[in-house]
Amino acid sequence: MRHQFYKLTVLFALEMLAIVLIFQVFSSVECRLTGIETACRALRSATIRILCVGIGLGLFIWFRPHLRRRLVTAADTADGEARRWWAVHVIGLGLIFVPWLRADPASLNTDFQSHLVTLLAGAVLAATGALFLLVPRREMPGLLREGGAGLVLVVLVALLIPDLANALEPLWWAFRGLILATFYGVAVVLAASGFHVVLNPDYATIGTEGFFVEMAGSCSGIEGFALTTGFFAIYSVLMRDTLRLGRFWMIVFPLALLASWVFNVLRIAALIAIGARISPELAVNGFHSFAGWLFFTVLALGVIWVVQARPSLHRTPAATAGTGGADSPFREDPSAALITPFIVFMLSGLLVQSLWQAPALGYPLQAALMAGALWLFRKPLLALDWRFDPVALFAGAVVGVGWILSFRGGPAPEGLSDLTGAALAGWILCRTLGTTFLVPVIEEGFFRGYLLRLLSGPAVWQTALAVAVTSLAFALLHGRVIEAGLAGLVFAWVALRRGRLGDAILAHAVANGLIALIALITGDWSLI
Repeated sequence: MRHQFYKLTVLFALEMLAIVLIFQVFSSVECRLTGIETACRALRSATIRILCVGIGLGLFIWFRPHLRRRLVTAADTADGEARRWWAVHVIGLGLIFVPWLRADPASLNTDFQSHLVTLLAGAVLAATGALFLLVPRREMPGLLREGGAGLVLVVLVALLIPDLANALEPLWWAFRGLILATFYGVAVVLAASGFHVVLNPDYATIGTEGFFVEMAGSCSGIEGFALTTGFFAIYSVLMRDTLRLGRFWMIVFPLALLASWVFNVLRIAALIAIGARISPELAVNGFHSFAGWLFFTVLALGVIWVVQARPSLHRTPAATAGTGGADSPFREDPSAALITPFIVFMLSGLLVQSLWQAPALGYPLQAALMAGALWLFRKPLLALDWRFDPVALFAGAVVGVGWILSFRGGPAPEGLSDLTGAALAGWILCRTLGTTFLVPVIEEGFFRGYLLRLLSGPAVWQTALAVAVTSLAFALLHGRVIEAGLAGLVFAWVALRRGRLGDAILAHAVANGLIALIALITGDWSLI
């Protein structure tokens, strides 16, 4: 089973994301309301430290190619011991999710004390199983020897990142300018997005349309500063032989902190917009520290990726030295070509939701971002097998006709009636091209090209399970779950029939093209 190491890494990252979403977004746990605040905060801190250490170790292994190749080989040739660690990991996950499955999410705070032992045991078992699945026991001594002091340093720095955030938190209160800059920055973003902003600088209260927040420590973005500093320290140690340290710390680091601040302003503005227009509960939960840690982690790693890709920040040989030199550039990586455009697709949707009172009107921007992402990865995408398949064409037509016939009407896109002339024609053109040509490549690339392949195995039941999971995930992304789920099953069958992703993309494009054509003829854009 090739690339097992990377599959496991992605799986464990998704599990961590699910845990954060369930306990801190969809059912918020407030430690001060649990009755055992100290223990609750210790558990939360441990979870954040596991996240930081995991990413720190990921950076260490990625920028030590010989270790990475060794672990990839070990994972691909895992023996029967892996089954035992899988059992340990799955049992641990089960214990973690038991409180959420058994209790009403709203009652997790009051019942938290009774769930603490279960959560602790689950965390230990899940983490232990994941560790020994990624690093088999027979490889552990060799990894420790080869990693040496550098490995110890990376783990230590990663462990201390939450403490650095705590140490920096007084800056939020000590420097009035930082508070005011963040406060008025959020106000400017909201006002530019068309919201009527009401603010009270004396109490740092800001909001719109009946939803108000007090910008306290949880809004400071200190987590971003701490994560950026910690991960930059790890990266500079790992890449010290090739990195231009002066430029890195004197130019890139301040810019990264500025980017973190800007990102935090946008995050707060987006959450206030969500609270005013969509869901106050979801917005409030988005302010919690776990969500902040997650967002700022992605930002910090994104900055490191940009640094790694800039030859001017590295001495000769340029940036490829840290990754072993033999690896392909990121834009030519087949897996990145299947994943990154989908991430851009999802984030662009959030961006449009935040910047437009009528999000449908922002579709041209979303289409432009999607097109840009696909253009960046044009080489691996053009290398796919694009031979014409009549079966895929027919399957796509069936899906499209079924979608149209099962449509029972829906609300028209908000704000579309205000567009006239060239503006309306431009929107229709972007919507039609994006739906017909961009979305099929992006969605099929992720769901059938990457996720289906990631979850599939040699056994028939593994493939069937992978098809079911990816089709369900695909369905949840769309408003009409049943119809979208059936369409996902058809697209998966088309992809598996001859092992060609291009066939699934063709089927999806035909289906979307038919739907867009009917929407264009009838003028009913709620169909898409």
